[in-house]
Amino acid sequence: MSVDHPIAVSLTSAYLLGSIPFGYLLVRIIYGSDVRQSGSGNIGATNVSRTSPALGVVTLLLDALKGTAAVALVLLWVHGTRQLAFAAAFASICGHMFPVWLGFRGGKGVATGLGSFALLTPKAVLIAIAIFVAVVVAFRWVALGSVVASASLPPLAWALGEAHRTSGASGVLNRSQPLLWITCAAVLIVLRHHGNIRRMLARSEPRFRALSK
Repeated sequence: MSVDHPIAVSLTSAYLLGSIPFGYLLVRIIYGSDVRQSGSGNIGATNVSRTSPALGVVTLLLDALKGTAAVALVLLWVHGTRQLAFAAAFASICGHMFPVWLGFRGGKGVATGLGSFALLTPKAVLIAIAIFVAVVVAFRWVALGSVVASASLPPLAWALGEAHRTSGASGVLNRSQPLLWITCAAVLIVLRHHGNIRRMLARSEPRFRALSK
């Protein structure tokens, strides 16, 4: 399938897919409440799990899948253009963080980032997941695992050869390295955890209770 304006259509579609606030919708539909009014006020899986652990898992999966779908559509729609797919991955993460439907106040992008890059940098994503699990088990801070895993993704993707220049796009996208999109996504995710980072430094960040002794 071809489109007249593949870059604009692909990035807009990726943003809109990423902006679907599954956590907010699930809690609103099932419990009739606004997840933004409880816990951390976030619409992501961690905060949703404070209302319902089961819904937290469902939110995690759906947030990851919408990122994967955004990238998959570009790979299929624009004849496998990987360069544009990296940009679409970043756009879907921005959609989750700044959803137009919720006044641009969304989540932190970890699950959507995982899903977005899973098709593009699968080996790096798998190692980042392992890092996340190891950090959470060791320190019982989900936010710390998210920050460390996100920060590790760009160097992992580069070292494993999954973030080198690709061909098939023109203009500004062709002059950019895939590593740029991964790095921008990682930096944005880390910055979205600024409140968690402050609380961890103050040792007031809640720890993951499932791993408590």
